[in-house]
Amino acid sequence: MSTNIPVRLKNNPYNITVGSGILGQLPKFIRHLGLGKDVVIITHVRLERLHWGKLAAGLKKAGYSVKTFTVPEGEPSKSAACAMKLLTQISAYDVDKKIFIAALGGGVVGDLAGFVAAIYKRGVPYIQVPTTLLAQIDSAIGGKTAIDLPTGKNLVGAFYQPRLVLADAQVLKTLDLRQIRNGLAEAIKYGIIRDAGLFNFISSNHQKLLKGDTASLNTVVRRCAAIKAQVVSMDEKETKGLRTILNFGHTVGHAVEAAARYDQYHHGEAVGLGMRVAARISVLLGFLKTSEEKRINALISAVGLPERIKGVALAKIMNLMQHDKKFFAGHNRFVLALKIGQVAVVRDIPADIITESIKLYLD
Repeated sequence: MSTNIPVRLKNNPYNITVGSGILGQLPKFIRHLGLGKDVVIITHVRLERLHWGKLAAGLKKAGYSVKTFTVPEGEPSKSAACAMKLLTQISAYDVDKKIFIAALGGGVVGDLAGFVAAIYKRGVPYIQVPTTLLAQIDSAIGGKTAIDLPTGKNLVGAFYQPRLVLADAQVLKTLDLRQIRNGLAEAIKYGIIRDAGLFNFISSNHQKLLKGDTASLNTVVRRCAAIKAQVVSMDEKETKGLRTILNFGHTVGHAVEAAARYDQYHHGEAVGLGMRVAARISVLLGFLKTSEEKRINALISAVGLPERIKGVALAKIMNLMQHDKKFFAGHNRFVLALKIGQVAVVRDIPADIITESIKLYLD
């Protein structure tokens, strides 16, 4: 049984299909999309071992040819060198074929594969088959594709929508506890920006979620995916300021990730720290009640996310934030909480407020 959540875009509409045990049924969901019969799966070795067999078997049985390219696991794969290697491999394979790309993986694989799909032959179709909680509820949805630069995360990329997102809850059973926590950080974000009920659901069920309870995870995936689909549908390319709310916690979070060279904090862990800082800024500016800040921090701690920024210099974080895409011509922009379930985009926050808020969590 599966649920379709539509992403209602004017030119590039598609479905997020959420279910349990649907990985091998992919052909059923794509046969009407006219993608071609030659699938290029981009994944990494561990996922190839865990999930590739079921996905590939279903595709081959339905008459698709399957070619797989693997990339190293982890954020360093979101690089120009890795993208160029994939482009070279795909172009050598793509002779007398009509290919489309399938991203089988978490946020790194999804971002990288989507970016490659966007620039190869000026764009070939691709689908997202996210295998982590974070990717199922966030990064696989919305068409943001990118690679990183030494100066910051996601600085080279394109808006390029997938033709389908297939989220199978069964694959989440292979995740370790750290990966579940990583995804729950983004789920908490959705609760803060748009859905107090979701925030409360996570608060009441965080122990079940941490144990990988399929029903609870399915609820979170569906609700988060629906929120992102709605926001993306209203502001596909972040030109109206609406989609910016999805970046709550990400301004400081991305800077912390980059300052730690992408090997100390996973994305959700850094976002969790960024949400703590954003909540503190919100309180200092009078937007958020201290009681609400405490609830936010309590839930971030309850799911086991970091409480302190360790081994990273304040100056490095501040410098890297200047490269953030939400900063323009010396003007900063932060997504700040007004209450749980509602946020606002605020410009030109005084530097001393930002530094004071980061210092509060800095070891």
